[in-house]
Amino acid sequence: MMSKEEMKSRKEKVFADAKNGYDRVSEAELTEMESYCAAYRDYLDRGKTERLCVRRTVELAQAAGFVPYRRGMALCPGDKVYSINRGKGVMLAVIGRKSLGEGCQITASHIDSPRLDIKPVPLYEEGEMAYCKTHYYGGIRKYQWVTIPLELRGVVAMKDGTLTEVALGEGDEPKFVITDLLPHLGAEQGKKPLNEAFPGENLNVLLGSRPVGKEGESDRVKLHVMEKLYEKYGMTEADFTSAELEIVPAGTSTELGLDGSLLGAYGHDDRVCGFAALKAMLDLSDIPAKTAVCVLADKEEIGSMGVTGMQSAAFDTFMGDLCESQSVPLRVCYENSFCLSTDVTAAYDPGFADVYDKRNAARINYGLGLCKYTGARGKAGASDAGAETVAYVRRILDEGGVVWQIGEMGKVDAGGGGTVAQYMANRNIATLDAGVPVLSMHAPFEVVSKLDCYMTYKGCKAVYEAE
Repeated sequence: MMSKEEMKSRKEKVFADAKNGYDRVSEAELTEMESYCAAYRDYLDRGKTERLCVRRTVELAQAAGFVPYRRGMALCPGDKVYSINRGKGVMLAVIGRKSLGEGCQITASHIDSPRLDIKPVPLYEEGEMAYCKTHYYGGIRKYQWVTIPLELRGVVAMKDGTLTEVALGEGDEPKFVITDLLPHLGAEQGKKPLNEAFPGENLNVLLGSRPVGKEGESDRVKLHVMEKLYEKYGMTEADFTSAELEIVPAGTSTELGLDGSLLGAYGHDDRVCGFAALKAMLDLSDIPAKTAVCVLADKEEIGSMGVTGMQSAAFDTFMGDLCESQSVPLRVCYENSFCLSTDVTAAYDPGFADVYDKRNAARINYGLGLCKYTGARGKAGASDAGAETVAYVRRILDEGGVVWQIGEMGKVDAGGGGTVAQYMANRNIATLDAGVPVLSMHAPFEVVSKLDCYMTYKGCKAVYEAE
């Protein structure tokens, strides 16, 4: 009869070593984790829109010695450059010791998040209250956006070319809200399916209620609101036409739980991975063997289309310019490159266990979550990394002391989601998805584990430093 010790030895030899990350990390790493997460929270609070994320990214990059890339500039190993894509995306590179003909090590994240965009003709008055109409951006559950404090952020481009930044609802400033029906009158609303109870056209933001002018005149509250905007920004109603204004949740990130082990905030998807990729690049102490590239793109939440999305030629142009500086064909660089598509994944939630395959779900505190494929149902929209690519990443992460796990978004027929991985793979770049597991993904307030955030940073750094 086999002893317990023999059985344990046999299991350890062939079974996967799935342990909670807190059972695998040292006290020194936990201290580093706290420092990293404090820096991440600062980045998140400063970057509630993609434009603000780019601004903060550039500030951090310049402080770390990065300079703007100029087409045709000579590049040597160790040089640090960045390129901004229309204010809403940014690409950074640290030139490696090896030729770009041997490929580069890429991380690709997105810095846009689900939100409410202001319509081009938004302002109206009804019932002596002023509202603005919105068009939701990305996959949201509409009911989650009502009766919570909101901010208005973005830019207005004037006809003379002036770009005016708008920030309303910060700090102690008055906030905004989308009102909902009281339960006393909500019987019919309560009978509707969850996704239909609050239509998108009802996501109208309350802007004010105080009238100006004489009693009996029309649109007195709307006029008051418009005059406030004019006083602060010189903005007229016609200027909404050329504005990019976003409604985002008010407030800042916070620690969660009695143990403070979790972080709650708006915008974890996907700024939690974007910051990990950025910070890992800023923290490179040695010149990497291969050129390290960090891409922070826009528009992922709506399909990565447009000039600032991952499907645009902006990335190819940046990489093509780098390759030209070494007389390397871009296609040769791509076919020898690797990309870690760093985007969040769904964390197993015991409260909704029926939509997860528990054996194949990412779990809070189990580290960086790898996804061989994303997509929906029959892997639609997935790049589906090859076995060799997954093995390559396993080796890099293990050698780098990274706590990691592998899983899927949810049950096969429960739904699914996509990332920028397919667009990198379409460029003939070996690509694998990896990211932080998230609870309440796409909600106005998402939840992540500090340990998983830190391990995603370590994973990105291990990729950059790989030979």
